[in-house]
Amino acid sequence: MGLEDWIAFDQQLLLRLNGSDSLFWDRLMEGITSTVAWLPVGVVLLYVVIKNNTMRVAGLVILFFALTILLADQFSSSFCKPYFARFRPTQDPLLMYLVDVVDGYRGGRYGFISSHAANTFGVCMFLSLLLRNRWMTFSLATWASLCSYSRIYLGVHYPGDIFFGTLCGLCSGALCYYLYKCLHRRIMPEKRFISTQYTSSGYAVVDLDLFQSVLYFTYVVLAIRAVVV
Repeated sequence: MGLEDWIAFDQQLLLRLNGSDSLFWDRLMEGITSTVAWLPVGVVLLYVVIKNNTMRVAGLVILFFALTILLADQFSSSFCKPYFARFRPTQDPLLMYLVDVVDGYRGGRYGFISSHAANTFGVCMFLSLLLRNRWMTFSLATWASLCSYSRIYLGVHYPGDIFFGTLCGLCSGALCYYLYKCLHRRIMPEKRFISTQYTSSGYAVVDLDLFQSVLYFTYVVLAIRAVVV
């Protein structure tokens, strides 16, 4: 298949996955794609990091967590989007009137690659490597996938935008975690926890359960909001 065939396939896949006739799903995806909705989850994550580390190590974690998002966001938004200049589906003159949109939301001009996918999967990769807990990895991967799919649902990204944004995020998260580990070893000796109460990297399971509870409770709140609104 040539490039034009892949682009045509990407467009057809978008039209299959984009939108619905349900106001509930419109509102739910609108909520999931919102950054503000996940601020309480971020606050609990900050609490977990500070509680389970010395202030010095916690500061290092926060620094490289922020660097993960910065790297993924800047590479996707400041380099890829202006360089490739691929229209978003909602901005493409050939496709924009075939795409379902919610409340007239069409996003910026260009969409390749997806910053949402890059940022969320960057966070997912970094935290999964940091926390070393399979249920956390599952919860984070589900969250990143839902946030990324919401962009297709809303018509502001092609599946291809999401796919390559995901790759960007995974690479950014892995790179920043590797740099974090290199500096962490210099600050304090490596410790491996062997306990059902802690992950192998030293995070209390009960704290990770709290984080996941807030994460899933946010889904419930967004679902209730979608029904009420």
